[in-house]
Amino acid sequence: MSEPRYKLHWVTVLVETLKALKDAILPLAVVLFTGSRNNNTGNWFLDNWSLLFGVVLALFLISSGFIKWRRFTYWFEDGELRIESGLFVKKKRYIPFERIQSLNYTEGIFHRPFGLVKVEIETAASGSGESEAELTAVTREGADRIKQRIAEGKRRKSESGEGLPLTEESSEETAHAADRENAGRTVFTLSPKQLIILATTSSGIGVIFSGAAIFLSQFGELLPIAKVGRELTSLLKFGVLLIAILVFLALLGAWLLSVAMTFFSYYGFKVSVTDEELIITRGLIEKKRTTVPLRRIQSVSLQENPLRQLFGYGRVVVHSAGAAGDGSRIQLFPLVMKKDMYGPLQEIFPDLDIRDPDGKLPKRGRRFYYRIDFFWLVPIIGLLSWFFYPYGLWSLLLIPAVIGFGMWQHRSAACRITGNQVTIRARGFGLETSYTMKKRIQSAELRQTIFQKRKDVATIHLNVKSGMGVHDVSLRQMDRREAEQLLAWYEPGERS
Repeated sequence: MSEPRYKLHWVTVLVETLKALKDAILPLAVVLFTGSRNNNTGNWFLDNWSLLFGVVLALFLISSGFIKWRRFTYWFEDGELRIESGLFVKKKRYIPFERIQSLNYTEGIFHRPFGLVKVEIETAASGSGESEAELTAVTREGADRIKQRIAEGKRRKSESGEGLPLTEESSEETAHAADRENAGRTVFTLSPKQLIILATTSSGIGVIFSGAAIFLSQFGELLPIAKVGRELTSLLKFGVLLIAILVFLALLGAWLLSVAMTFFSYYGFKVSVTDEELIITRGLIEKKRTTVPLRRIQSVSLQENPLRQLFGYGRVVVHSAGAAGDGSRIQLFPLVMKKDMYGPLQEIFPDLDIRDPDGKLPKRGRRFYYRIDFFWLVPIIGLLSWFFYPYGLWSLLLIPAVIGFGMWQHRSAACRITGNQVTIRARGFGLETSYTMKKRIQSAELRQTIFQKRKDVATIHLNVKSGMGVHDVSLRQMDRREAEQLLAWYEPGERS
């Protein structure tokens, strides 16, 4: 029997058009703004060229969305998901079932009214943040059909050693099992209190300012910067207090926008687990469902910034060998009380030893945590003290601050080896505790400079796969003998 071919829902036209408009909004705005500045030439075409360009571009974007909807088909054949698309350039993509790592679902504001989802297909070859293939809008039944077909194809591949043709009847055999798999058992939910704390203490304000800076750097010459500068100069006449109020209001507005973005993104956050994968759902306006195969998880990290650590909060991140969807660094628990994380973590990873490491670093390596900073610190203090004397002498306070910060980093670091797992805790500004199984470590390296040899200390680097790259788990200024023991523990002959 020939396999039926499936098409995307007509909502694809709307979604793809809006996506293309979003990508083209900046050049379109520049063209419209530039064209509106010289509209009194007397020539109709010259006065309205930017409007005509905008209309032509909008029609092109709408037609491109329509073409994708009409020409996009997918079907299942010979143990593969096959996709065909394109009008002038026809593209065919064949994805073997056994290569598919996970399926990620997203429900946008245009999907929900029609009971649709966007399906992102992730394989080991997916680029960072990019899926191998994307089905813009399919019904929930269609998404379940894809998952069932893939699961059945993998099962038959493992049983017979070769891919067999799949039929609708064969996929129905695993429908009930797939429904149970989709449900999973819930191990963590983000409470309203945690969601509010997460939103108000997020670092999204930095993303907002970064986006504004990029926009100004690219299109600043088209904006009336000089006029704004003259207005600000006139405002200075009213005093510094007014300027301070305006700056405060700008910062408050950016912070409130950051809070809203985080709240909408993590609303309804829930983690469920099955025998083979994690299922993470979140979002208010746009609901996302991410699946992470448990066998692809390489390392688990508890991250605590100083503010959240003060109140006993942190977040748990897992590093995955997959790279699509939410990326290789996936937030398992975006915000959790440290004392409450052990139960859910133990349920997901029963073999993980999540005790705090107790192997402290030797005191003789402490000065290495701050001594290198004086190479940049001393020239800055000297210049500030010379050019801004006597007020520049206040920069001398940087010396005890840097020394205290280095001692804080040294005191926070620790290591523990338990069976086939190593736990390493280190601090940059925030504290990170990494739990890594020996079989997940790609490589181990011991480094020792001539200065470290004098104090008999060394630095150890453990590399685990994270997406298409690696995640470096390192500990500086360990006792040299303990570092060598850790390296010997990792020896290939001893790995299991």
